[in-house]
This record gives sequence, C-alpha cells and structure tokens, in this order.
Amino acid sequence: MAEFLSLHDAVSRYVEDGATVAMEGFTHLIPFAAGHEVIRQRKRDLTLIRMTPDLVYDQLIGAGCAKKLIFSWGGNPGVGSLHRLRDAVEKGWPHKVDIFEHSHAAMACSFEAGAAGLPLAVLRGYVGSDLPKVNDQIKFIECPFTGEKLAAVPSVRPDVSLVHAQKADRKGNVLVEGIIGVQKEAILAADKSIVTVEEVVDDLEASTNACVIPGWAIDAIAVAEKGAYPSYAHGYYPRDNRFYKEWDAIARDRDTFQTWLDDNVYNAGGQAR
Repeated sequence: MAEFLSLHDAVSRYVEDGATVAMEGFTHLIPFAAGHEVIRQRKRDLTLIRMTPDLVYDQLIGAGCAKKLIFSWGGNPGVGSLHRLRDAVEKGWPHKVDIFEHSHAAMACSFEAGAAGLPLAVLRGYVGSDLPKVNDQIKFIECPFTGEKLAAVPSVRPDVSLVHAQKADRKGNVLVEGIIGVQKEAILAADKSIVTVEEVVDDLEASTNACVIPGWAIDAIAVAEKGAYPSYAHGYYPRDNRFYKEWDAIARDRDTFQTWLDDNVYNAGGQAR
C-alpha cells in the first residue's frame, strides 16, 4: 500500500546500488525530479530501462549512475543525439555502459509481460532486422499451435519503477492523464515502485476509462511540483522546448555537462531551469 514520503526518503529506501530501474513517461510526465534525486544520492551500477531514453537518462549516464541500458530509440527529441550516452558507449566516459536495443513494440510487450508476471513476451517482429545480431536478448521460437516463427524477448521485471503523474488521492491512488505510455505496466511489473505527483487531492475526479494506478500497487508517493520539467505535464505546464535545444550544447562537452550537473542537480536540489 502506498506510503507518502519525501522524494529523498523514497529513493534512499527503494533504489539500491546495482538495482534494475525503470523510469517511464512518454513525451510528457517524464520523471526528471526522481532521476535527479537518484543522481544526487550517487546511486551506482544501475541497469536502466526505458522505452525512449532521452535527457533524463543522458543525465543519469553522464553522472555515472548506469552500467547497462535496455531501451528502444534513444535521442534528444527533435534535436539529435544523446551525447553523454554516446560518450559512455563509444569512449567509456565516465565508464562503459552496455546497451541492449529493442523495438518499441518489443519493449511495450516486455512491460506488459512483466506486469502479468510472465517470464517473456512473444511478438511478431524483428523479421529482416539486424537487432537480433547485436542483442542476444532477442530469440526466436516456434508457435506450438501453428508452427509460426515468432520473436521472444525477456519480460521487464524491474527492482523498482519510478513514474510521474498529475495527482494522487489521500488513499494512494494515482491518476495519469494525457498521453499514456507504459507507466501502469511499469508499476505493476516492478518489485517496488515510486510515483511522484504534482499534488495530492481529496478526489481524483477520474473520468470513465481513466488510467488510475491503484494504491495497493505503489510503495511510495512523493509530491514533486514540476517533477516532469523540462518535459510537460498535461494540464499543469508546457514542455520547455528551449531547454531541449540547449541540452545539445551542454551535453557535448564533459566539463560543461559537469558544471551544469553541479549547478542544477547536486547543489540546487531541484529541477533544472
């Protein structure tokens, strides 16, 4: 059952060195505040999982938190490469990061399988793709009923999942509105989970068919206003497109990145501006 904690205490309690960590949120509701708290607490040797690693994972990798990345498509949306990710993969700075790249479909299926408690996900995919040549997590199996060749990938079962949402009620139920990614599946698939929210309310006022993550599936809820910034939170604040453009120059240079990290994460204790 969900417990209301500070973000510091939630990360300290549930994110351990060497853990497998998923941080989800698609286009908006990206858990930047949670990611920055992981950096501040200098967590190490994490296996990071995310469908679309963008700036928050570039920051975590550049800060030396990650040893492995399981993902589909990685980049700075609308701008270009993730330069801290590239530096780690290509030149081993601050240390080498192993990567396991999947398709979007495979990652979504993996989260769904993990949420269902299954060991693997099966899908029609990877036909003609080169990814199976470089990712040994992709296997092929034969359907026992039709004989069809199908792709199989491990389910995603994180030690801890971190997501951001608009609001929680006082019973610990969480409402996710706007573009829905795999936040619910990430929570259900994880052993432990942390949800940051913009606010706590008496009534979620959830509409029919709304995405509500039940409090029994969540371990910790932390209030983090603007916790998705510089991404956006539907109904609360817009995306800071300028920051995404500025990040390209910040992340290209190691010293510039380290200065940004010191000023905006380690010493600021809040979201980057």
